[in-house]
Amino acid sequence: MKYLSLLKNITLKTVRFVSISIFAFFSIHVYAALPTLEDPSRGQGKGVIDTIKNYGYDGITLMGLLICAVAFIVVAGNSIGTYRDIGEGKKKWGDLALNVLVGVVLLVVIIWLITKASEIL
Repeated sequence: MKYLSLLKNITLKTVRFVSISIFAFFSIHVYAALPTLEDPSRGQGKGVIDTIKNYGYDGITLMGLLICAVAFIVVAGNSIGTYRDIGEGKKKWGDLALNVLVGVVLLVVIIWLITKASEIL
């Protein structure tokens, strides 16, 4: 009984050692094909703080693009809703034209404001 318990303990330790060895051997090659990290659009900067500021600028620019995308989706959805109301007889074609015109002007103003805001940063 004592030998069986000892053999079980040795076998368990051997399995653990082999498992860890295989994992360590194969994990060396895991990061081999990963690409390098891109620098921010304003460059890497002189230090860590400058680099973080430059990544923050890229993040804020991305948020501006997302705001533009959401505005476009809202304008498109509103125009589609107006078109549906035309089919039901609730609105006229002039309402759709006015809706699209105001939506396009709104999108142009949003894009212009976000572009100006990114220049200020």
